[in-house]
Amino acid sequence: MNSISRRIADELGVREQQVNATIELLDEGATVPFIARYRKEVTGSLDDSQLRTLEERVRYLRELEDRRGTILKSIEEQGKLTDELRSAIAEADTKNRLEDLYLPYKPKRRTKAQIAREAGLQPLADALYDDPTLDPETTATGYLNAEAGITDSKAALEGARHILMERFAEDAELLGVLRDFIWNQGQLKVTVIEGKETEGAKFRDYFDHIEPLKKIPSHRALAILRGRNEGILGYTIVVGDGEDDRRQPHPAEQRIAAHWNIRDNGRAADKWLAEVVRWTWRVKLATQIETDLMAQIREAAEAEAINVFAANLKDLLLLAPAGPRPTLGLDPGLRTGVKVAVIDGTGQVVGHGAIFPHAPKNQWDQSIEQLAAWCRQYRIELVAIGNGTASRETEKLVADLCKRYPELKLARIVVSESGASIYSASEFASRELPDLDVTIRGAVSIARRLQDPLAELVKIEPKSIGVGQYQHDVSQVQLARSLDAVVEDCVNGVGVDLNTASVPLLARVSGLNQSIAQNIVDYRNRNGVFSSRKQLLKVSRLGERTFEQAAGFLRIAGGENPLDRSSVHPEAYGVVEAIAARNGRQVADIIGDSSFLRSLDPKDYVTEQFGLPTIRDIIAELEKPGRDPRPEFRFASFEEGVETLGDLKPGMILEGSVTNVTNFGAFVDIGVHQDGLVHISALSHTFVKDPREVVKAGDIVKVKVMEVDIPRKRIALSMRMDDQPGEDSRGGAKPAGRSSGAGAGRGGQGRAARPQPAQQGAMAGALAQALASAKGKR
Repeated sequence: MNSISRRIADELGVREQQVNATIELLDEGATVPFIARYRKEVTGSLDDSQLRTLEERVRYLRELEDRRGTILKSIEEQGKLTDELRSAIAEADTKNRLEDLYLPYKPKRRTKAQIAREAGLQPLADALYDDPTLDPETTATGYLNAEAGITDSKAALEGARHILMERFAEDAELLGVLRDFIWNQGQLKVTVIEGKETEGAKFRDYFDHIEPLKKIPSHRALAILRGRNEGILGYTIVVGDGEDDRRQPHPAEQRIAAHWNIRDNGRAADKWLAEVVRWTWRVKLATQIETDLMAQIREAAEAEAINVFAANLKDLLLLAPAGPRPTLGLDPGLRTGVKVAVIDGTGQVVGHGAIFPHAPKNQWDQSIEQLAAWCRQYRIELVAIGNGTASRETEKLVADLCKRYPELKLARIVVSESGASIYSASEFASRELPDLDVTIRGAVSIARRLQDPLAELVKIEPKSIGVGQYQHDVSQVQLARSLDAVVEDCVNGVGVDLNTASVPLLARVSGLNQSIAQNIVDYRNRNGVFSSRKQLLKVSRLGERTFEQAAGFLRIAGGENPLDRSSVHPEAYGVVEAIAARNGRQVADIIGDSSFLRSLDPKDYVTEQFGLPTIRDIIAELEKPGRDPRPEFRFASFEEGVETLGDLKPGMILEGSVTNVTNFGAFVDIGVHQDGLVHISALSHTFVKDPREVVKAGDIVKVKVMEVDIPRKRIALSMRMDDQPGEDSRGGAKPAGRSSGAGAGRGGQGRAARPQPAQQGAMAGALAQALASAKGKR
């Protein structure tokens, strides 16, 4: 444990005792949100980001330690564990290094080298290596073994060669040297598989592509790997001018020879030893090193893609809620009609139905009258329109409704349908809305995600929300772990109303799970609303430990204790009572009294149990109890008459909503059913390393249309209003054949008050732009 703690402390730049204390809390079952908020004194105020990193590193390093122990035991059982080897294994700091050290001792199938050793050829291999003045052919005649099939010097030398090849290829230090060399000097050369040009058109940017191995960004790496998996692309790692001439010695061979002190001094065995080196690289190591390095690239690319997804998911979940306002949810459709759900301020379904304003029925006026009747009856304030098929046509319908009946004072917002169909058909939706058709459930979800995106989107598996970058190409275990952590942090950061929260929302609260969340809802249904946090202890399977983890994140509005609507943990209620008593006040009276609370000196209330960080948090929370950290609700206003790609003209300035942020730019919905791409170079006049420095999912932005490629469904946008169409991102004339920006997302995009997923069409566009940019720089 100490070695793990020391390493993590060094990586995070914190004290080892902070790491030890945090690991102890995690091992006891405490969650990251609980530790971050309520155990600051114990951890030295590590924040949630540091805690998540620490949690992940503990997992990795413990796996490393387990593997180290297994390897030591295996080698010891073979009787080959020397003090030097034990020390090297103990100092190995990565899984790669550990496996390199274990390679010579790893149980394996009977190899050609092993067969040669059994035939008595080990002395021959040693002799030629130790004394290159020996003549290989002459020396080999002394090691013939007819019983083992070694009937001539050629067979003997071949066996000796396999013995040395295995020795050379299993040297841990050499493997490290070669990996570093190829990583730093190698280039990834990608070509199209002959005959796959048409089938693999979406990968055409990589049909003849080469770039330095260590500089491949994650999105290009994943695109290339996907192309190979689909049988469209092939790749190889080359060093030098990009030509893999097998007639010439590979630069790696020089390093193998140097490592084993093999030189061509004209001695009798020098040429034979050089051939052993050549075979070692070509047969034993070239494929292994390429596989290792491509695995390294994939791992880094997956990690980055997961980080992109996690960042976008966080932005999505923490978007501003419209709040408890009566909302009409419309799930657009043409032939099948527009499904309608009427939702009151608490998210309950109070009405539903279907209208048929579009072809073939064309009941335009009847549909408007029906919508108007619902709006009057339920005092609707917001109309949420799904962004799928017939979205813009349905938005026109609502616009006509607003013109005919301005007294209704409706606000219309097009929101993402992503994941709504998955929710509609889910087991939870069947339990939550058993009397509604699947299509109506979709309209319900659309309306609710406008009222409170966090509360609604937790009902959908994070991967299905679709704001990721190649999420289907990455480790699903790692992705799920990362996204679950994001959802957990978001839910607990905002807090949950104990008396209205759904089972999926409660299940994301610190310390709770699906089963206990269901028990809470069952208790609520049987006994009515909770009036105190203490009542939680009456819920089946919710004991003291679970209560400790969860209570601070569960809110009760209008409960018996006014502190129950705040994030002050019940264990600290005594601190608030002490503050009130010392100042001759009632607890209820000091809540929200900013001038009084700001006059307090937190040091005066520090106790042995509650230190200064916690006291400061308590006083801050008392000032604005239960404050929602999410921003104010806003939505984009799309340009009238701009509804399809054909309506776009270079130079137009439009308002849009950022739907997805990747490493190469931001996708923006401007209301034409295709996301446009603002390439990273067009986000700002200043250098941008990370697009998230400028925008995040859900932001409302002004963009200029730079280029529209209708056949490829790509829109290039800029957030620099002085950029001119026909210029590249650096302000010069655009080179022939080079797009100033690429990328259009999938179809079905309408006005977005919510981030929406950019599917492969958008990603392909972005990749084309990123590739064009890279080629332009070369």
